[in-house]
Amino acid sequence: MVWLWVTLAVIVLLGLFVATTYNSLVQLRNKVRDQWAQVDVQLKKRFDLVPNLVETVKGYAKHEKETFEKVIEARSKFSSARTPETEMEASGELSKALSRIMMLAESYPELKANQNFLKLQEELADVEEKIAYARQFYNDRVLSYMDKIQMFPSNVVASMFKFKEAKYFEAVAEEKEAPKVSFDK
Repeated sequence: MVWLWVTLAVIVLLGLFVATTYNSLVQLRNKVRDQWAQVDVQLKKRFDLVPNLVETVKGYAKHEKETFEKVIEARSKFSSARTPETEMEASGELSKALSRIMMLAESYPELKANQNFLKLQEELADVEEKIAYARQFYNDRVLSYMDKIQMFPSNVVASMFKFKEAKYFEAVAEEKEAPKVSFDK
């Protein structure tokens, strides 16, 4: 009779452990998804700024067709991205293309003085800062979630219920390289 109560108590405790672990995994996974949505909002703000920026620069740099095509291509790729992973990749390409436009602007003093361009440049800098912050917060959420699904004993519950790993939002290779600075005379 005592063994029956002990067995029953163990089963109840094990059930409680599985239930609370499962619920905490779901909560962490939802926080990762929520934080990705926050990153996505900022990425979309940048996406919406691109046409105005391109049109402003086009007026001054009509012969820079290749640069504009790369920006338009990167923007198109971003708009067709359907998963966080493809969106992260497309975002990196869009960042690279936008940096080309900003470098292009350096060649046109009248463009650098244009109030519309300066406002767009300021908005873009603000959005980029928000993206960096949201990206950092997203990666922090991913870390918490990944710790939970990989550490014992919660990893047992995670594998039972097929919780999948989340991907970190990493900088693309070009963003990791140190910028080249030259002081031409």
